[in-house]
Amino acid sequence: MAELTAVAVITVLAVISPGADFAMIVRNSCLYGRTAGLLAAAGIGLGVLVHVSYTVLGVGLLLSGTPAVLTAVRIAGACYLVWIGWQTFRSRVEVDTSGGPGEPPPPRGAALRTGFLTNALNPKTMLFVVSTYTQVVDAGTPFLRQAGYGLFMSLAHLVWFGLVAGVLSAPALRTRLLRGQVPLNRAIGAVLVALGISLALAPA
Repeated sequence: MAELTAVAVITVLAVISPGADFAMIVRNSCLYGRTAGLLAAAGIGLGVLVHVSYTVLGVGLLLSGTPAVLTAVRIAGACYLVWIGWQTFRSRVEVDTSGGPGEPPPPRGAALRTGFLTNALNPKTMLFVVSTYTQVVDAGTPFLRQAGYGLFMSLAHLVWFGLVAGVLSAPALRTRLLRGQVPLNRAIGAVLVALGISLALAPA
């Protein structure tokens, strides 16, 4: 019971803390609408399962003790965020929410992939999963229970970011936000670039 409570509390705190995943949901939901936001949320949840999978198999403990691997993941994630942020920052195409012709939303696969890569390459998510399994979950915990914890972590991300996507893509709020689309693009892009740079410069 104590183990379950610890996993739940740690997961909730990790999910709601602002980070690259939150910025990506803001980007997709505001600029491209609810479907893109929800698909990005699904991708974020799937990205968590990547870290859960190798951690449950015992690879997480090895990774946590290998600075070179952690550095490689951090740099890859930083480059990805900077690239996405720069593309968003320099975008001058306005989204038409009135039903007329405008910039088409990205393909569904692209929205899902964006969310997935954001968390699959996110060192914060990796450390959250690895530290939870190595410090809270006992080595003798049955495999099915460990898998259940992983599914809970993934679903918690999906539910939270799905709710955020739903709120930000509500027609009235989205229309209000998109009245200043170029400044919005710049703000979101700048946040993503800043997150990428801070990630790259973070101490190992």
